[in-house]
Amino acid sequence: MEWSIQRIAKLAGVSSRTLRHYDAVGILEPARTDAGGMRWYDEASLARLQRILLLRGLGVGIPAIADSLERASDEEALAAHLVDLEREATRIQRQIRAVEQTLRAREKGTAMTAEEALDGFDQSQYEQEVTERWGADAWKRGQDWWKRMSDQDKRAHMQEHLDIAAGYEAAKKAEEPADSDVVQALVERHYRWLGAGWQQAEPDLEYFVNLGDMYVEDDRFSANYGGREGAEYVRDAMRAFAERRRR
Repeated sequence: MEWSIQRIAKLAGVSSRTLRHYDAVGILEPARTDAGGMRWYDEASLARLQRILLLRGLGVGIPAIADSLERASDEEALAAHLVDLEREATRIQRQIRAVEQTLRAREKGTAMTAEEALDGFDQSQYEQEVTERWGADAWKRGQDWWKRMSDQDKRAHMQEHLDIAAGYEAAKKAEEPADSDVVQALVERHYRWLGAGWQQAEPDLEYFVNLGDMYVEDDRFSANYGGREGAEYVRDAMRAFAERRRR
């Protein structure tokens, strides 16, 4: 079977331009291109696209994706991804049950154990992901800093991010340009907030910009900003901030 570029783009939730870009950089060639210039994709193309989208969802850049595609077959890589996805699905189900138990306990005034409340919320699961993206030292600094904080300080830190996210949302609704002074003041707060967690007074701007890209590509992060469109607005604001700082 074959599918047109428009059909694949619609099903994958990407643009035809993105698929053409993937072809141009050598990570996803169409099965064929007809006489009219239309690109067509087959089942092997779909397997390759699955793999690319899974990696993009983890915030992996195009060069790293190209390297990954060369190191393992699509079947081998997708099998490994499947294990990760099943593990993530199990973790989410555990979290759902934990939250349901908490709500029932609160409604009935009954007690629950810490183990029940925090089942599925073990943050150490992100150690490998953080280490691969930013290095082992980044994970250690962040964990040491978090453990030193009081419960009040932890709540204040989390509330600051909620306030920043709400500020972005309000600015977007007000149609403030991403590079406006109003939005850039929010980005400054965002930059300092991240710096606190990274234990860096002046976080690396490249990491900062890459994080903005990850907000867009990873649903876990884009959800904090109202979805992909909101995350794109935040990413653009972060890029503008970095450009100003580099001048």
